[in-house]
Amino acid sequence: MGKLFPHGLTGIIFDCDGVMIDSRAANAIFYNKVLAALGLPPLTPEQDAYTFMATARQALEYIVPPEMHQRMYEVVRTEVIYSRDIVPLLQIYPGYREFLELAHSHGMRLAVHTNRTAEGMQRVLDFLALPSYFNPVVTATEAAPKPAPDGVRLILEQWGADPEQVLFVGDSPNDQKAATAAGVVFAAFGGELQGPLAAAGYDELAGLLQNEWE
Repeated sequence: MGKLFPHGLTGIIFDCDGVMIDSRAANAIFYNKVLAALGLPPLTPEQDAYTFMATARQALEYIVPPEMHQRMYEVVRTEVIYSRDIVPLLQIYPGYREFLELAHSHGMRLAVHTNRTAEGMQRVLDFLALPSYFNPVVTATEAAPKPAPDGVRLILEQWGADPEQVLFVGDSPNDQKAATAAGVVFAAFGGELQGPLAAAGYDELAGLLQNEWE
């Protein structure tokens, strides 16, 4: 394990959906409500997979025909309201709060890089009442969405950190591509991806990082 961080581990970047929060079912409910309001069929498995990795705008414009986009945005503004209808359904991942405290206690810099917008990410942080350890929080508002490495590079620049001293915890191919392109170590979270590190949950990830914190 130590060979992954020969110069030490100094910072951890977290994706949001699928890593900090379990939001897949809630997000599917949101998109299906929008589709139903437009008289369209529910998400296909392929659409569901795409919407979970994309920005909200990308997802909506992907699943709804172009000629219905104007009406779609009216629905999102006035009928299916994410903050009201969906945010209360979000759940923090088991063990995440404890892992966050552990990492903070070991002096780790902590950041978030998500394809959510700044407004959407702030709603999540406020609703879950997570501690204000994250600096910076990089969203699709501040940087090109993943798989572009721009957001990871922005975090590294703000930290003044070397890529090989930073871990990116993600659960999607877009996360992995962004991390790899930026030169940081990738931890595949949740059991579906493979990476230099792979952990099904936070107890396992804490165990894998134990030597780095001793």
